[in-house]
Amino acid sequence: MTNDKLTWLRKNLFSTWYNSLLTVACLVLLFWAVRGIITWATTQAQWAVIQVNLPLFLVGRFPQTLYWRIWIVLAIALTLAAITLGVFFGKQQLTKRGIALFAFIIGVVLVVLPLDFTSRLWLLLIAVLLFVGFWLGGKFTKVVTPWLSLLWLLSFPIILWLIGGGFGLQPVSTNLWNGLLLTLLMAAVSIVLSFPIGVLLALGRTSTLPVVRWFSILYIEIVRGVPLIGILFLAQVMLPLFLSADVRLDRVLRAIAGLVLFSAAYMAENVRGGLQSVPRGQIEAAKALGLNTALVILLIVLPQALRTVIPAIVGQFIGLFKDTSLLSLVGLVELTGIARSILAQPQFIGRYAEVYLFIGFIYWVFCYSMSLASRRLERQLSN
Repeated sequence: MTNDKLTWLRKNLFSTWYNSLLTVACLVLLFWAVRGIITWATTQAQWAVIQVNLPLFLVGRFPQTLYWRIWIVLAIALTLAAITLGVFFGKQQLTKRGIALFAFIIGVVLVVLPLDFTSRLWLLLIAVLLFVGFWLGGKFTKVVTPWLSLLWLLSFPIILWLIGGGFGLQPVSTNLWNGLLLTLLMAAVSIVLSFPIGVLLALGRTSTLPVVRWFSILYIEIVRGVPLIGILFLAQVMLPLFLSADVRLDRVLRAIAGLVLFSAAYMAENVRGGLQSVPRGQIEAAKALGLNTALVILLIVLPQALRTVIPAIVGQFIGLFKDTSLLSLVGLVELTGIARSILAQPQFIGRYAEVYLFIGFIYWVFCYSMSLASRRLERQLSN
């Protein structure tokens, strides 16, 4: 250990006798907790509940013969994500250490996960696509960037088509969209739809037109005053009342409507914070150059405002992703709902710790990934 580290330890952990005592007590407590967790995980926990039900956790009751469609969806989404990351972080060259770490993680996943041979081949193919996508994004940034939004936009109906079927593919009822598949789908659609609505509400709240301003204020304050579970129940029960008797809205669509209405109100307040951070002088300067109001908002105000509130927006997205767990209370079997179903299996009754630790780990992986991407995006935009 270097002298700097010893100095840091002495200064921060052992500066006085009571700090030393507190440090030792914390280390003993930490050791006791970690040893207990490791002992439980290796000798008492029955991880067979995860191994046996892994397909249920991931895709629920989606027909097994149609898993190839889910693999294609995963390949499309992850390849586009890799290209996007390559565009934003393309300046950071892939190092041998990074490639080795990526290969090691893929190898561990292929060995550890209880998958059949076909699924392992799909995973290997997706890993290769991830690597190639990131390389392409970084290498051809100027060519790819103008098409990136269009690619994401076109991928959305293709993904829905592959999951739901129709137009030549075998239809799959939304009742069979379960597990992590439903969680990711609900979160992604709700995030994509709530963002532009939130931006419009934020602009409406700062508008000089009284009707627009008061409508936005009323909407935001009313929705923020109601808990999400209340809005989800309202969307399930009340929304069909506004439609024709011949129109029967699917439960998944009603749940998405509830999530979007709720998230848009909070998104509006986050964006409004960014709008207030833009100096008034810049708006006046843009108008002096001859730009009309729409161009001032699109070219001057929004880029700066959104950049300022990236942490708040990502925090909102993370919250929305975790809020999808409430959908199990309105009859949708997403990740938390499928976990409750698995816990009802006679052979796995009482395995709460294993099941909830597993789905908690899945939630953490996705939330931390969003947080990590947000921090790197902030760093990239600040350069």
